[in-house]
Order: sequence, then C-alpha cells, then structure tokens
Amino acid sequence: MRRRILIAGLLAAMVMNAALPASATAANDREDTAKALIAKLVDDDKATAAILRVDGDAGGWAYGAGVGDLVSRDPVAPGGHFRIGSVTKLFVATVLMQLVDEKRLSLADPIERHLPGVVPRGAKITVRQILNHTSGLYDYMHEPGYSTNRWRGKDRFRHYEPQELLKVAFADPAESTEPGGPWSYSNTNYVVAGLLIEKLTGRPYGQEIKRRILRPYGLTQTIVPGDKPGLPAPHARGYEALPGGDLVDATRMNPSLDWAAGEMLSTGRDLNRFLAALAGGRILSGSSLAAMRTLETTDAGFGYGLGLQEYALPCGTKAWGHSGELIGYLTFAFTSDRGRRMTLSLNPSRKRFTTSEIFAIATAVLC
Repeated sequence: MRRRILIAGLLAAMVMNAALPASATAANDREDTAKALIAKLVDDDKATAAILRVDGDAGGWAYGAGVGDLVSRDPVAPGGHFRIGSVTKLFVATVLMQLVDEKRLSLADPIERHLPGVVPRGAKITVRQILNHTSGLYDYMHEPGYSTNRWRGKDRFRHYEPQELLKVAFADPAESTEPGGPWSYSNTNYVVAGLLIEKLTGRPYGQEIKRRILRPYGLTQTIVPGDKPGLPAPHARGYEALPGGDLVDATRMNPSLDWAAGEMLSTGRDLNRFLAALAGGRILSGSSLAAMRTLETTDAGFGYGLGLQEYALPCGTKAWGHSGELIGYLTFAFTSDRGRRMTLSLNPSRKRFTTSEIFAIATAVLC
C-alpha cells in the first residue's frame, strides 16, 4: 500500500523539485514538449506504453507512445481503454455528494446510522471522515495477497465480496486508529463508501455511477467491470516486472479485490469529460463541490478533499482530480483552475520513472 501512496504523491513531489520547462512557457509548445517527454519514457524502458489526452477551451488532442502488446508490437491506440485504479474514488465520492444534495444523508452522519453493525466504532466515524481518509480504518490492502498492485498469479482471477475485504480490514482492531486523527490513505474507506451508496439507493454502487454520471454526461467508454477480467478494445496490455526483471502480462484479472476503491475502466476522453462536468458545476451543487475541495493536509505533499487530490503548480494555478494504480496501469487525471484537463495513462516497464519526469509532463500541459 505504501507504493500506492507514493504513486499518488508523484505530482506533489514534482511540484517542489522540478522547474517549468522553457519550451512549455508558450502555449504552442506545450503539446510538442509533452509528447517528447512521454516518448522518452518509452525509449528509456520506463513504460511499455503511454497515452495522454488533453482538453480545454481551445480544443483537445491525444497522443500515444510505445506498443499496445509486446508480442505483436502494434502501436498503442491513443484513445484506448485502461484501468483507472483509485480514480474510481472520485466517482464514488461524487455519487455520495449527490445524495448529500438530495438530503438523503449528511457528511456529519455517523456511519452507524446508515450501516449499523458494519464498521467498528461506526458511531464515532462520520461520512466525511470516510471520504477524506481521516476515519482511522486500517487498509486491507496492507495485508499480504490483498493488494492489486502486486502479481498474484492465479489468485488474480478470484472473486471477492466487499464484506470479505472489510473482514480482513477489521480482523485486528488494534490496526485501526481513532477517527478524526491525521490523514491516512485507506482503501477500506471506499469499500464502506460503496456499501453506503448501495444501502441508501437500494442498487449496486456501479449501477448508481452509471445512472447518475456515465449516462447523463456521455461517458460511454467508462465501465464498472465487476468480475469481468478483460478490457474493451482497443487497450494496451499491462505488464509487471518480476524480481528477476522479466515482464509478466498482468492485463487480465478480476478487479473485485478493489471494488469501489479502484475497479473501474475508462479512457482519457471520458475522464476529461467527467472532470469538466464536475469542475463546471454541472454534477453537484456549489456547496457540495466546495465541500469536496475542503482539504486535509497529508504526508504525501498534496491536499486531500472528499475523494480528490489537489496540487499547487509552479505557475500559480492549482490542479485537482485523482491518481490511480492497479497492476500494469498508472493513471493521472487532473483539471486545472484554468480549465485545462489532462489524463495520462502509463503501462510500467522494467525501469522506474522518476517524479520529475512525470511532473514535467503535467507542468507542460497544465501551466
């Protein structure tokens, strides 16, 4: 799980350690700069494939580098699908904030009120604390074999019920801390959030995401897969480097181990559409959007609101959205206060990319 937090904090570290590339200071150079930086990740064997989608008031563009399959060597499709990992949390939080707007719950409500007997100390843990990771609940993905960021062999096709994940999280009460303490990222929170949606609506959380967000806002390329192990075509295959250095194909897996904490699939086009609708005030009331952007200080260098991360960029603007990791796939989906949106999907290779390399791409696009 520590690896996931480090990935989520890449942009924050890069804000402090990288300078704005000179070639990105002019708007007409941003695209060329970003493309060159992405291509270099592939050339340096840090990614088998990388795709970037950028949208703004002046239009949009997409770019892909690398291959979608190491066997066929076919070029990656810039509009392809990928696993979005924890970007799923932004969708889940948005649905819950819609329910807040509908006055079906309050952020101050204790979890016990809506999910009696499900969460230990649920009378002390509020909905807000679940969404902003101050609940103190232990992250089940810390347990061996329960992280989708690690190669799990045949076990990657196993189905998990959300109640199983909570059983793992709550097995040792001493692992959880008092609610309302320091921020601590925990996927357990968003398993609870998914169950909360289901209890309040009487429908699976994925159906609510489809009904409330995907269909109304034209996100036709976004999927809540359930037990489906594959991705729609086109997509780049995701690989994981084993200790000996060999790459194993990790594309197919049952993502129910992540469930509402990170199972979804999407494209750069759809994630940018979602960010535009959310930031533009078309999905939530002004008060709910403001609540989402009310930040907790984190030890990862970014502010965390209700299901979103916020970063201060060196050009004086802010970017907010979410990052995600699921074995074979890394995603960064952000919108700036200036209205420019970017989604970057990477398929890691044998070598590790640096924080400054990723930050340089974000800076070129959003500044």
